[in-house]
Amino acid sequence: MKFRQYLHAGSALMTTNTDHQKGLPMYSQDADSISIAQSISPLALSTDAVFLAQVAKRSKSTKVGAVCVIDLASHFISGTIGNDLVADQELSSRVISSMRDIQVRDFALGSHSEATLQIYSMMWKYLLRIAPAGYVAPIACVLAALSYENGDVPLAQSCLDRAYADEPSYSLAALLRRVFSSSWPPEAFSQMRKELHPKVCASIFDGAEELSLAQ
Repeated sequence: MKFRQYLHAGSALMTTNTDHQKGLPMYSQDADSISIAQSISPLALSTDAVFLAQVAKRSKSTKVGAVCVIDLASHFISGTIGNDLVADQELSSRVISSMRDIQVRDFALGSHSEATLQIYSMMWKYLLRIAPAGYVAPIACVLAALSYENGDVPLAQSCLDRAYADEPSYSLAALLRRVFSSSWPPEAFSQMRKELHPKVCASIFDGAEELSLAQ
């Protein structure tokens, strides 16, 4: 079962359940929404010609894309991100381009743990802000899912706004919006990750030992 199938099943179940007390509150616009949107707004690098060329050099290998996610996360976890700006920018561009691969995106959705959720959120927020047009939606959806799991509904919804603005027909954005609106319990995302991530890893790495740093 893929992440989208799991979410479809969960959202259908939640919409038939009138007891949403365990879910998160519905999102509503308020004065803070502008500052939240600004916190994930594009940075200058997202339109830089050199960076755009780097992002366009997409690897056709799903495994390479997943490993790039792991490598970049290791820099954030170790605190070495920023020590080599040129190398970090190149690696970031490879992650951004690889996220157009649905398998890499699904790997990214489950690559964190409770212990690393905050660090991964920081990484995906950075990538969202530097992602060029046409590459925003997958990253925005991953950050939306992490934010919802972390209890930050306004940020999760703002991420989906960016996904829709970049790619109005992106199906995962619509599915996540429906899941959030049904007040899915945040812990359900954690359970989904624990159940599905090993299967995603197996499909990418041909049954090899899971490479995620989240474990």
